[in-house]
Formats: sequence, C-alpha cells, structure tokens
Amino acid sequence: MLALLAGLSTTIGSFIAFIFSKPSPKIICIIMGFSAGVMILISFVELLQEGIDSTTLLLGVIFFILGMVIMLIIDVFISHSYEFEEGSYEESPNNAKKSITQKNLEIQKTSLLITLGIMIHNLPEGMATFVGTLKSLDLGILLALAIALHNIPEGIAVSVPIYSSTGSKKKAFFWSFLSGISEFIGALLCGLFLYPFINEFILGAMLAIVGGFMIYISLDELLPVSRSYGNEHLSIIGMMIGMLIMGLSLTIL
Repeated sequence: MLALLAGLSTTIGSFIAFIFSKPSPKIICIIMGFSAGVMILISFVELLQEGIDSTTLLLGVIFFILGMVIMLIIDVFISHSYEFEEGSYEESPNNAKKSITQKNLEIQKTSLLITLGIMIHNLPEGMATFVGTLKSLDLGILLALAIALHNIPEGIAVSVPIYSSTGSKKKAFFWSFLSGISEFIGALLCGLFLYPFINEFILGAMLAIVGGFMIYISLDELLPVSRSYGNEHLSIIGMMIGMLIMGLSLTIL
C-alpha cells in the first residue's frame, strides 16, 4: 500500500501541470533538492547502518555500492528525462517545415519513451519501500515519503508534453498514473519472490542495496536536475531543509 501511494504521487505532478501549465523552475529546483536531502540522509543514517548491523562493515558497504551499480546499469540501458520546459519543444530550422500533427506525434512518442523509462526506474523504488516496511513500518513510511516527493517532478515530466500535444488531460493523467503504478508492481514482485527467503542477513543486505539505489538517484538525477532548473544555492537549501526535516522525523519516530 505504501509503495502504491508513493507511486501514485506522480498524479500530483499531473495536477500541478494542469493548474500551472508550466511549473516555476525555482519550485522544481527546491522540491528536487529537498527530495535529494531526504534520500541522502535516510540512506546513510538508516539504510546503510541497518545493512552494516545485520551483516558486517565490509559487506554492508559492498551491498551499498552494489545498489548504486544496479541503478547505473539501469540508467545506462534505459534512458529517461525530466525535461518538461516549453523550450524542449520549440521550433528549430530543422523542424520548421513539419506539420503541427507530425510534431505532436513526435512529442507523444518521446513522452511515451520517457514514461517507459520512468516505469522501469520506479521498479526498484517499489522494492525499496517493501523492504523498508519489512524492517519497520516507520522506515517504510519515511521511504515512501521520500520517493513520493521524488515522483512529483516525474509526473510533471510525463504529463506536460502529452497534454501539450493532445490537449487531453485524461491521456496525460493516464500516462502519469501508469508511470507511477510500476512502484506497486516492484513491491508486489519483491513480496511474491523474495519474501519467503528473507532472514536478518538478507534483509540487512537488501536495505544496504536500497540505500545505494537512493544515493545514486539523489546524486545522478535529483541534484543535477535541481541545479539545472534554478539557482544552485536554492538546490542546496532545499537539500539541507530535506535533511533537517528527515532528521527530525527519525528523532520523533
């Protein structure tokens, strides 16, 4: 259920796209920096530490790095993008002669490829929520929150080009929904195939791997994209606020 709720936060991005048409780059910058801060702190303070406690220092670090390697492989073979500003679709000398219909079809094709890429990237995030919840409900909730914040810009990235090319809010919402539902599928697969074999060692190893997932997403996607959509200081401020709030949450919980 937590994975489903986190995944469906992409639909919040759709609503933002419908209301504001083009979201403020500064807002996106802060949100993504905030999300990165949340993920980085929870990865080092909770996930890696749990992995080390359940295995050994060396194995915990190895599993942590393995998580980053897995995300790197996925990233290399399955490309996706957060580019959703209007500038991505402006006319150039090469496409000036193309008909509006043809351009719209190209935008739709690109949007569907972005959706596919995001869906595949979201599978490990669903697994992360499932594994975190196995350790404790509080950890599962925190992971789901961090992933949900990360998914809002993804919903915008999917919705804006589809809405601009088709004029259909239903289509844009549907594809945004589809990109997020894969997190629930990831959690479901993890439950069906891995749950029967999980013990303390395997759970610790999986938590360390999930920490690697989170760090890769934060450093390779969230922070670079955050800086590209606004002042670099806003990105860092958002990250620090995210770390502070997550630190307070861990203290309270």
